[in-house]
Amino acid sequence: MEGAALETLVLQELRATNDNLDLGYGLHYWRTPKGDEVDFVLYGERGLHALEVKRTATFRESDLSSLRKFKADCPVAQCRLLYLGKRRYELPDGVQVVPVAETLPALPELLGG
Repeated sequence: MEGAALETLVLQELRATNDNLDLGYGLHYWRTPKGDEVDFVLYGERGLHALEVKRTATFRESDLSSLRKFKADCPVAQCRLLYLGKRRYELPDGVQVVPVAETLPALPELLGG
C-alpha cells in the first residue's frame, strides 16, 4: 500500500469514527518550525491523541522522534505510531507502536466512543 494511500485510509477512518459517533474531536496535524511533524492530532473533551502513520512492517527508533517531541510538549496525549507490522509495543515513555490493522477497528474504543 502506498504511503499516501495508507494515510488517506487512516484519515477517512478517523473522520468517519469521529463524525458517526459524534465524538467532537478537532482533527489537526502538528509541525514544529524545525520540521518535526505528527500526521494526526485529535483534540476534544474526550482527550488528546497523536497518531503517526508509517508504511513499513518494521519501525526504527527514529520513526518515534516526532511523537516523543509531541509527548514532551503534551504529556497527557496518547501517542501511537501506526505501522504495517503485526506486533504491539508499549514503550516506557508512554508511546505505543500498534499495527494499523489492529487500530482501525478499535478506533471507537480508543477515542472514547
